[in-house]
Amino acid sequence: MKDIYELINEQIEKKESFVLSTILRKAGSAPREEGTKMLIRKDFSIGGTIGGGISEAMTIKLAAKVFDDAQYIIENFVMSNKDAAGLGMVCGGDISVLLEYVDCSDSQMVDIYKKAIELKRCGTDFVMITKLSGDSGSIKGSDKWICTETGFYGMENEEIWGAIKNIRENFKETKVKEVFIGKEKYIIEPFFNVESVHIFGAGHVAQKIADITKMLGFYTIVMDDREEFANRERFDTADEVRVVQSFNNLENYDIINGNSYIVIVTRGHAYDKDVLAQALRTDAKYIGMIGSRSKREHVYNNLLSEGFTSEDLERVHCPIGLNIYAQTPEEIAVSITAELIKVKRGPKNEKR
Repeated sequence: MKDIYELINEQIEKKESFVLSTILRKAGSAPREEGTKMLIRKDFSIGGTIGGGISEAMTIKLAAKVFDDAQYIIENFVMSNKDAAGLGMVCGGDISVLLEYVDCSDSQMVDIYKKAIELKRCGTDFVMITKLSGDSGSIKGSDKWICTETGFYGMENEEIWGAIKNIRENFKETKVKEVFIGKEKYIIEPFFNVESVHIFGAGHVAQKIADITKMLGFYTIVMDDREEFANRERFDTADEVRVVQSFNNLENYDIINGNSYIVIVTRGHAYDKDVLAQALRTDAKYIGMIGSRSKREHVYNNLLSEGFTSEDLERVHCPIGLNIYAQTPEEIAVSITAELIKVKRGPKNEKR
């Protein structure tokens, strides 16, 4: 899955305007987090996802009005438990979505997004500030600003400088939020170069992995289809603990990109194979699957019969972890997280 800014860059290069949807608020078990974006093109094809289902379908439908009027819309959606079940989630939730028209003929708009793309590629953390005029209206390039911990990009504006000062005081703690500066409403959106570990399976080994990856600074997400395993009592250090109906359709509720590390430690071969098949369709930086060499051969042969190639499977670290003769859950977790560090810190072209 391409990063949203790669998709934005493609539109800018083609000089094709688009609608950008962003989750501003969420409540309950909505599948995507605040700040999640989806790009909608003029032919209503999309890039990215805000969680699928009715909310996403209605967002795409509303984009037609945004294209016609070139004015933003903020829409609230309520996801029923039935809708959530269709996405593999246990409970429903509410989301508030901003749809804005991005005019590629607006040179200031193009410049601000090109700067965002540049910062993303350099791995520089930044915050984007967007001014909203009333309940609706157009958003121009002059209504957007970017600040890093030391830099500023956009039109000079005294009110914005006050907001930037507040942002920089707790820069790393910045969250997606709506704020009022004077009488005007603004959206604050952080874009941090965070590396995330996605642990599929919530058993004893996953518990120990989550403790260590969080300690190492990874944004840690744990996912399982068993609520008695995937809960805050067992994973009190993880950033997110998600209960899903199944391990199918992971793209509906998990964002995997080039800064993602996938750790597959489910409770059975079939589940591991299903997760691995989906993981191989992502740009994840690391994919590891627990298991013996015989299990690996069994899973790999099944995937080859489904059309995956040997080159695809070369991406997978299996048996997972560095060989330190680990036996206990704690030792296995050390071995796996050591491999994550090796991938994170080691030369890109280093042979395994």
